[in-house]
Amino acid sequence: MKKSIGIIGGMGPLATADLFQKIVQLTDAENDNAHIRIYIDDNSSIPDRTAAILSGGTDPVPFMEESIRKLEQCGADCLIMPCNTAHFFLPRLQPLTRLPFLSMLQAAAGACARHYPGKRAGVLATRGTLASGVYTRALEEAQVSLLLPSEEDRDRLMRVIYDGVKRGRPAEEIRGPMETVLADMAAAGAEYFILGCTELPVAARELALPQAFVDPTEELARAAIRFCGYRVRGGDADRS
Repeated sequence: MKKSIGIIGGMGPLATADLFQKIVQLTDAENDNAHIRIYIDDNSSIPDRTAAILSGGTDPVPFMEESIRKLEQCGADCLIMPCNTAHFFLPRLQPLTRLPFLSMLQAAAGACARHYPGKRAGVLATRGTLASGVYTRALEEAQVSLLLPSEEDRDRLMRVIYDGVKRGRPAEEIRGPMETVLADMAAAGAEYFILGCTELPVAARELALPQAFVDPTEELARAAIRFCGYRVRGGDADRS
C-alpha cells in the first residue's frame, strides 16, 4: 500500500515550497493520479531555530508539536522537515508521535558517501546548525570527511540566508558573500559542498553556481519518495 507524506513546513516557506516541488519533480509518475499524497502545514509561526539553540530564544518544539498533531489528523504516514537546523530538536520530537521522521541529515550524509567517496565536504549552514554539531555527527557516522566554515564565513552565510533568501532579496545581492565562502572553503580543502540550510539550494540555483553540491532538500525528497513506495525518476543516475 502506498504511503503519504506530512511536511512540517514554514521554516521557511520558500524552503517548504522547494521541497514540495522537488518531491513532485522527482517522483516517477506518468500522470496526476500517480503522484504521492502530501500534507503540508506551512507553519511560519515556528520560532527561529538558530536563536533557540544559540541565545535562549523561544523553544520551537511546542509549535512543531502542533504541526505534528495536524499532520497526524490528516493521515500522514511519515514526517519530514525542510529545515536542517530543526533536526537538532528531532530527539525531542520523535517521542511525541508514532509516525517516523525521515532525517534530512542522514539522507545528505548517505549521498556524500555514495557519490563523493574519499572527498572532503564543505558544510554550508546556519550558525545554529554548525554549533549544534548535528551535521558533524551525521557525516562522521557515514565516514565522510568534512570541513566547517571559518567564523567570518559563518557570518557571510548568515547574511546570505537571513538578509538574502529569507527576506526575498534579489539573488545578485548575495552573490559576493556566497562566492567568498565557497572560494575560502575550497582553498582550505573542500572538494564539494553540502547546502546545509534549506535556503541555500534556492540561492545556489538562482546564482547558477558551478561548484559540486549535495542538496539535502533533494536527498530528503528522494528518501521520502522511496519510503512511500514510489520510484524516483531516473533513480540516482540523473542526480546533479
